[in-house]
This record gives sequence, structure tokens and C-alpha cells, in this order.
Amino acid sequence: MTNNEDNEMKLTTKITLAGCLIASSLSCIAEEKKDTRSFKTTQVAPGLYMIAGVGGFTGGNIGLSTGVDGVVMIDDSMPPLLGRMKDAISSITPKPVDFLINTHVHGDHTGNNEAMGKSGTRIVAHENLRLRMVNKGVMTSNGDVPAPKAALPVITFSHSMNFHLNDQDAKIFHVSEAHTDGDAVIYFKQANVIHTGDTMFSNMFPFIDFNNGGSLDGYIEAQKTIYKLANDKTKIIPGHGELATKADLKNSIEMLKESKKIIAELVAKGKSEEEIVALNPLAKFHDKWNWGFITTEKMTRQVYKGIKASGKKKHKHHKKEKDHSH
Repeated sequence: MTNNEDNEMKLTTKITLAGCLIASSLSCIAEEKKDTRSFKTTQVAPGLYMIAGVGGFTGGNIGLSTGVDGVVMIDDSMPPLLGRMKDAISSITPKPVDFLINTHVHGDHTGNNEAMGKSGTRIVAHENLRLRMVNKGVMTSNGDVPAPKAALPVITFSHSMNFHLNDQDAKIFHVSEAHTDGDAVIYFKQANVIHTGDTMFSNMFPFIDFNNGGSLDGYIEAQKTIYKLANDKTKIIPGHGELATKADLKNSIEMLKESKKIIAELVAKGKSEEEIVALNPLAKFHDKWNWGFITTEKMTRQVYKGIKASGKKKHKHHKKEKDHSH
């Protein structure tokens, strides 16, 4: 994160998300004179809940499955909110959390891993998430530190895995090079509920973390994959934002595809990043999609970088094929 980007962040309840998404940083959450943050719970299907923050930024949307077989949780907020998160869970069930699924590595989704792991919860995630935690550690206010053993996933998968608990068949599957390189999406078949992690920001420009393996094309493909699973009655718990529908997801896919097309045409004409930004090519999306962190300008830069990165990857692949041809 540059100093300019850091200065642009206004740590208000609307945009506190900014610093937490970048490099899994938790230190950016400002101390408020009066911390009024809490969680609200919404039942989206029998035994399935969405736990979302109110009164300020509390991290990504949490999912909770409860029933006779135990409790399965999706993502776990941040350390300062551990007590309030537990209170929200206790309002739904007195049982301990048996399994915790991390949708990706960012600290606003994995911040309470250590506390949950120490309490006996088994953490589940894509193998790339664990590798990043082991090899790079986790970011704190004092910089990167080795990930505590209790914070590490103890069950990992490469492509997909299934949970058969609480009368639900839940499929956890990987979408590659999307928001990060370790994204997991959870589909509850009987309940017709999907938790997307940060492969969907509901009615907001998304954040694509190129530094942690994300890509523009992968992000679009991830949303297309989720779209194929959904129908008009599907309830979608996004990584951030309000409970969404298939129609919301369709709008997001169309916005991303059109944004890519608009900017790709300018790149093909030889326009530089600054020249493209000056043209404000995504102005038509501003009123609906712009928000505190991923503004229309930042979205323009993000799409530009995604297109350039994709071009480099294709060039390397073509060169490799050419080098191996006979």
C-alpha cells in the first residue's frame, strides 16, 4: 500500500474495509472513541445463518450452519471483535463451533483463527491459503509475523470437498486465481444458499488481490461458475455487502465484462494507464458501483492492470509453447 493510498482511506464506518483487504492487514482498523460495532444475524434457510456487521466494519460476512451434527462456521472476523462475534453465535446456538471454513487468506476473514483453533475448532481451507500462512506468515501492526500454529488450517483441499452435516450437503470448491489464489466457495445444495467469500462484493466494485494470486479473468470466471449453480431462488452470501441474488450476480458479471472490454479497447490503441484514467471510461458505473475503497478510478486502474497481467501471461505461455515446438 502506498502512502497516498493510505492517506486516501477515511476510517469511517463506510470504508474501514479498505485497509483490511490490502495484504490481510488488521492494523488499519482505527480505534474509535466509542466502538459501536456489533453483529446482526439473519436466517437464510433452516439451520443456516448470515452474520453481518453493523455500526462499523467487522470483517467479511460470516456463515453459520447449525443442527444435530454440530456447528460449521464460514470466516471469523477480526480479533477486536471476538467477543461480540461469539455473542452473535451464542444467540443462535449454545454449541461450540466444530469446523471453521476460511474462504481466503485476508485477515478480515481469518483474524480469529488462532482463538478458534485454540478452542478446538478444526479449520478448513484451500491448500494455497495454508501455504501462504506458513510461508509468508500473517500481517499485524508490527509487520508480517509467523502464523501461530493454532491459526493454521488443519484440513485442506486442492479442488473440492464435501460436508454432509445438519441435513445439508455442502460442497466446498476452489475457484482459481480469482480474488486470491486460495479462494473457496461453499454451496449448500438443499438450502440453495451459496457463500462466495470475496469472489463477490454485493453491488460494489470488487477488490482483486493481484499480490496474493488474484486475477481479473479468474475473478470473472469464478462469478460465472457460481452463476451456473444458482437459480432465481438462490440466496447468495457475499464476502461483503447485503444478501444477494442471482440477478445481483448477473449484474456484477456484466459490469466486469463490459469494464474489461472498454478498457481493453483503449489498451489496444496504445493508451497508457494514466491516459485511460483521465478518460474516465467507467463513468457509467460510478453511481451504482463506486465505494470508499474501490472507487471508479481505482477500479479503472485495477482492470487495466488485470488486462496487462493477462497479456503477459499469454505471451509467456505462447513463448513456452514456441520454445518446445519441433
